[in-house]
Amino acid sequence: MGDLVSFRDFTIKDYHGRLQKGEFSVEELVKMFLERIERVDGLIHAFLSLDSERVEKRARELQEKKPQGELPPLWGIPIAIKDNICVKDLPTTCGSKMLHNFIAPYDATVMERLKAAGALIIGKTNMDEFAMGSSTENSAFGPTRNPLDLARVPGGSSGGSAAALSALEAPLALGSDTGGSVRQPAAFCGVVGLRPTYGRVSRYGLVSFASSLDQIGSMSRKVEDCITLFEVLSGSDDRDSTCAPYPPFSRREIPPEEEITRIKVGIPKEYFSSGVDRSIVKSIEEVFHLLRKRGIECVEVSLPHTECALEAYYIVAPAEASSNLARYDGVFYGLRSEGDTLQEMYSHTRTNGFGREVKRRIILGTYALSSGYYDEYYLKGMKVRTLVRKDFEEAFQTCQLLLTPVSPCFPFLLGERTMDPYQMYLADVFTIPSAMAGIPGISINCGYHDHLPIGLQILGKPFEEGWIFGLALLIEKLLSLPSPLPHLESRKGSEQ
Repeated sequence: MGDLVSFRDFTIKDYHGRLQKGEFSVEELVKMFLERIERVDGLIHAFLSLDSERVEKRARELQEKKPQGELPPLWGIPIAIKDNICVKDLPTTCGSKMLHNFIAPYDATVMERLKAAGALIIGKTNMDEFAMGSSTENSAFGPTRNPLDLARVPGGSSGGSAAALSALEAPLALGSDTGGSVRQPAAFCGVVGLRPTYGRVSRYGLVSFASSLDQIGSMSRKVEDCITLFEVLSGSDDRDSTCAPYPPFSRREIPPEEEITRIKVGIPKEYFSSGVDRSIVKSIEEVFHLLRKRGIECVEVSLPHTECALEAYYIVAPAEASSNLARYDGVFYGLRSEGDTLQEMYSHTRTNGFGREVKRRIILGTYALSSGYYDEYYLKGMKVRTLVRKDFEEAFQTCQLLLTPVSPCFPFLLGERTMDPYQMYLADVFTIPSAMAGIPGISINCGYHDHLPIGLQILGKPFEEGWIFGLALLIEKLLSLPSPLPHLESRKGSEQ
């Protein structure tokens, strides 16, 4: 059947073609990915748990009932799931000691839709604890490493999902994006990551961090697969009151290429400041040059409140986290540390169960919501959020889409920023504003520098993911970049 490395550029369509022809079975495909995980995951630690026995059993069942005609959209395709999304009868730890022994009693809405589409859940991926981080170093179960450079971080908080894709351990993955946690690790690992419009994908079964910001995102190695996955995940859900009453996304919403080449693309000047690595700027400027050659007009726009968005986010998001994480008190589920009084039990449980970064954000959020400080901090942060959203609305009156870097820096070294929270937070400075505004965005690879990938972000109007996908497909075609190819096997002996 061959090694997965030879399938590095395969899409779902390619796998389905081989399955239809009988070149391999679903069970053989699943075993190939499980063997790959066994071979290389000791180096990168992308997975927290695997569901090997059940996924192989399910693969056999699918093969036995193989449809005669067109296969369901994700039929027989393995997928990795970030460990803050509930999968029935599997652990959902959120990368925290607090939930180290929690087994989800139900499926998230997105999981129901994946299973109905024929996808096979291969395992749960590592993450920053409760999705609070930008490097996947905050996991209570150890950090994940970047498959393209084991000394560097994969980004966060969906670093396990991004690393699994980059390391060819799975063809698809789910992440969650509160302030950039799908797009930034996708950029650091050279894969594709979509944050949809707020409300376009149900959050039912996603463990809450900041409810007005959290979204489940689609991750893949190619834009085409991200489209297929998003078609399955999107759509309204009565169990999530924040889910918009929109039908599932259809690829018919993607404009044809000739229409894409007639649009205006905005270049926000605030995203190309002196703080951005010059190699990243140069790579993205080359994309602008290619687009202009195809007839796309690239115009400068301004998003003047960009510099305020990061500070406002770290008021709003921790405030919501403080409220959401109050439920982890040792009473009903999760970790419980005993004490002589109820107050001591609460205190010991939360002290022992939460890591340093989560405690930091809970304290920040509780302070921002406390009596006498609410107006000064939380209310002011929400006002800035409104201004950020208005910036995007005004920019989209000039252009159809915006193009920006995903991050101002390349993947940094493990441990490099752990003692400097502000420097860690700056890794999300270009993804947070769009999250605050609730608009969709995608990260795609637009080049390499010293073998490290460079992420390009495409932002669009609410519920216009079709335009984002259209431009992403065109850029992917124009660049024709090779997919990331980590040589993990050759390093295994020397790294362990």
